[in-house]
Amino acid sequence: MSKVFDLHGKRVFVAGHTGLVGRALVRALSSYQVELITVSKAELDLRNQQQTQQFIGDTRPDLVLLAAAKVGGIEANRTQPVDFLYDNLMISLNLIHASAASGVSRLLNLASNCYYPRLAAQPISENSLLTGPFEPTNEAYAIAKLAAMKLTQYYARQHGKGFFTLVPTSLYGPGDHFNDERGHVIPALIHRFHLAKLQQLPQVTLWGSGAPTREFLYIDDAALGMLYFTEHYHGDEPVNLAGGHCISIKELGELIAGIVGYQGELCWDHSKPDGMPHKALDNSRCFAYQWRPQTDFQQGLALTYQDYLTHAG
Repeated sequence: MSKVFDLHGKRVFVAGHTGLVGRALVRALSSYQVELITVSKAELDLRNQQQTQQFIGDTRPDLVLLAAAKVGGIEANRTQPVDFLYDNLMISLNLIHASAASGVSRLLNLASNCYYPRLAAQPISENSLLTGPFEPTNEAYAIAKLAAMKLTQYYARQHGKGFFTLVPTSLYGPGDHFNDERGHVIPALIHRFHLAKLQQLPQVTLWGSGAPTREFLYIDDAALGMLYFTEHYHGDEPVNLAGGHCISIKELGELIAGIVGYQGELCWDHSKPDGMPHKALDNSRCFAYQWRPQTDFQQGLALTYQDYLTHAG
């Protein structure tokens, strides 16, 4: 392994600093002596190659943390495949290419656990990539994330760049999108149950069967892990950022209902898609680097609900 990439004193560009991951990265970077670079969507459209090249050339970061993406749940991915493929391809490819052209020494790209095959053996190993078809409901997003991972790998191999990709397991926590359209399952459930409690609804109907299982990692643990691997990992193979809590969607619904205080009935609409049947990541590779998440799952859910009450309730 190469020597540690010392974050202190570096110019760090967090792309996507207003999103779930980006906000957590900004919080995590506050304990480092870094010069933080951020920019709003109104000021810079990362889908625009010329704008992106100009920005990176002008700001000259030492490190780029690529957390910018168009994200959403099953329905958004299913009904807007053009947006999810085009936007995410352009954002990531423009930024990776501009970083290489401007001499950025280190770049962390974030892939997604949905870019693994739909029926990959559980927990999903990094080696299972491209061994089977994607989950159809998020295929467009998965293709974009795959392309970005490959580009970081190719830049590392062809040009010796310190670019690499982490593959986070499903993330949750403060700063997420708390609505049914954009939100992932945990924030969407918090929103649904909170409104149902306020409206005193006797039941809430949820999509699918409730049978699929997911692994969840608290966002601040994930952000610390991202910075840890930026400092300590110097390979070109993607690494799963895993080791979170595994639970079925049905059990998750019951747990979140309890935390929110909703006491009505949970019903399941089996006509709606489940998505991937199981999704947990093999943590062997990341744990080999002596990294571990720290936050208890119920504590993390309670903190997430408090964030919802503060900002969206």
